[in-house]
Amino acid sequence: MRTRYAIPSFVLSIAVLLAASGCKQTSAQAPFQMPPPPVTGARTVAHDVPVYLDEIGKSGAFEAVTVTPQIPGRITERLFEDGAQLKKDQPLFTIDTRPYQAQLDAAQAQLAQSRAALDLANTQLKMYASIADTRAVSQLDFETKKNTVALDEAQVQAAEAAVESARLNLEYCHIRSPIDGRAGARLVDVGNVVQANTTSLLLIQKLDPIYADFTVTEADLPDVRRQMDRGSLKVLVRIPSDPENGGRGGELTFLDNSVQNGTGTVGLRATIPNADHHFWPGQFVNVRLILATAKGAVLIPNQAAQISQQGPFVYVIKSDGTAELRQVTLGQKQGDDVVVTKGLSDGEVVVVTGQLAVHPGAKVRVETNAPGQMPPGSNPAAGNPAGGPPKHETGKQETSKQTTGAVAP
Repeated sequence: MRTRYAIPSFVLSIAVLLAASGCKQTSAQAPFQMPPPPVTGARTVAHDVPVYLDEIGKSGAFEAVTVTPQIPGRITERLFEDGAQLKKDQPLFTIDTRPYQAQLDAAQAQLAQSRAALDLANTQLKMYASIADTRAVSQLDFETKKNTVALDEAQVQAAEAAVESARLNLEYCHIRSPIDGRAGARLVDVGNVVQANTTSLLLIQKLDPIYADFTVTEADLPDVRRQMDRGSLKVLVRIPSDPENGGRGGELTFLDNSVQNGTGTVGLRATIPNADHHFWPGQFVNVRLILATAKGAVLIPNQAAQISQQGPFVYVIKSDGTAELRQVTLGQKQGDDVVVTKGLSDGEVVVVTGQLAVHPGAKVRVETNAPGQMPPGSNPAAGNPAGGPPKHETGKQETSKQTTGAVAP
């Protein structure tokens, strides 16, 4: 026989109330929403920027002279240090002067003998001329004396030339620097016997100013020639260890007269001041040839541009705080920025970092604590932030500045 137990009515009432209360709470709970992803933004700015060609070149000395002796002989003195900065006419080497001093002495003695013979011939000619009218001497003897004087005058001139040649050879014993420049390592030492116009003694190179030789393709040649016809072209030259914006200014001073066979390139040369010897002959350099200036180009930070299968794009932050994917056409880089030739206008705000968490139409939250950004609470869609676009030192390219601000949800 089973025993049945009755459930009190108040217990059932409590159970029903609890169940109803739980269902009401479940139905009233709001669904979970992901917070907008944090990003940093930059406002596009319009500036005049250069249109340029970037090339690899090589620096070369403005003047380079290989010093060689003009007379043979033995080196008796070296009057400079390797690597010294030399002045024009500074003594470098001395060749043994004794043989050439002896030649000069002999030439001077021969000159004295020729002058004595000329004096005697002139005296005899005067005497013959005084009695020629009296027919005491024949006309043939008189003409012979005149010819002797002319011959002795020629002998004196030859002796004078020999003296000058011997004196010049004696001066050539003292070898001097032909230019201002830096000495290389000496190629001979004291005691070596050198040959005239054959033995190399020293290489001297002038380093200020200095050349930068580079090439451009024949496809770029028409633009280069067209801009050269309008005036001298400017260049910015830097060595690989220099910062990208650390180029030294110079001018394009030479364009070759033919395109090189096989490479399709043409040679150019720029001249750059080099008082501090920053550039060195034979050193590879980066050359930027400035062709023109693009007016009002739109700039964005390099890292704002992304690449997809359809090409470059950026995320534009709209006034309602959502991100819009915008296909763009990129131009040349300008330092940390890049030119946008199509797809953006001045004053728009683009996402710089955090693109991986952004998708088209999604709301974004612009970080407000990043240094150097827009003031917190400013609206990226409303005009330039206080203070306007950044100012840079003269000679540096003005670039767009990263901006942040709270975007209205």
